Amino acid sequence: MQGFKKLVSKEASLQVVRNLVDQQLLVAKAETDKLDRDPMVVQALDAARQQILAEAYMSRKLGTPVEPTDAEINDYFNTHPELFAKRKIYRLQEISIKAPKDKQDAIRAQLTASKTLNDFGTWLKAEKYEVKAAQGVKPAEQLPQEMLPRLAAMPDGQAMMVNTPDGVLVIVLAGSQAQPVTLEQAKPAISRLLQQQARQKAAKAELDNLKATAKIEYVGEFVDAGKEPEVAKPAAAAKPADAAAPAQPAAAAAPAADAADADAISKGVSGLN
Repeated sequence: MQGFKKLVSKEASLQVVRNLVDQQLLVAKAETDKLDRDPMVVQALDAARQQILAEAYMSRKLGTPVEPTDAEINDYFNTHPELFAKRKIYRLQEISIKAPKDKQDAIRAQLTASKTLNDFGTWLKAEKYEVKAAQGVKPAEQLPQEMLPRLAAMPDGQAMMVNTPDGVLVIVLAGSQAQPVTLEQAKPAISRLLQQQARQKAAKAELDNLKATAKIEYVGEFVDAGKEPEVAKPAAAAKPADAAAPAQPAAAAAPAADAADADAISKGVSGLN
């Protein structure tokens, strides 16, 4: 077995050398053809250099990640029961509705008034809303953190509505199944997550400090670039909508857009099973 490992290691080393030789041949030919003077190539090289320097500075500034204490890990575990002690697997139906802001209250009111999801779908079709629908099963850690506490508290069959850039997303909890995770199982993921959050916080603080001491002027169409972007807040949950007849609206076909991108928690606790 030891001999096999050495053989594999030697072959891997040889492959690295071959790749370096191939790369150097291509670089030499590119320089002969004066590609290093091509404006597009120069721009790409400069962008890569700036990215490498920025990452190197931040990496040196932040240093080695500090391991969180057991108390910090326990506190995170206890304050997020929906991810751990009361973790669930959710069977969801999602209806993405393209609508202007001034129509969202009417959609919410109709969702509350509809006795079944079929009724709601019929109304959407009659009002000629552009609708996309999907259904699937997701564990707690794959759902946006800002939505999860409300979803965890919802009984099966209830619906909630979330604002999206193009309209609203209606999420119907068709069913759920408890699948808790113990503290011992969750410790490695929580530790990684807390380290990531600490580094993100430190990186933001460093950037804020650099911005405060630098003179930055945004002009023309980029005049608003210096302002912090507004974070869209989820809409209030709708009253229960009967999911006993979970037919999708007639206009639905393509998968619904996600309510929000998965955040650090989704990455941090995935694969706990």
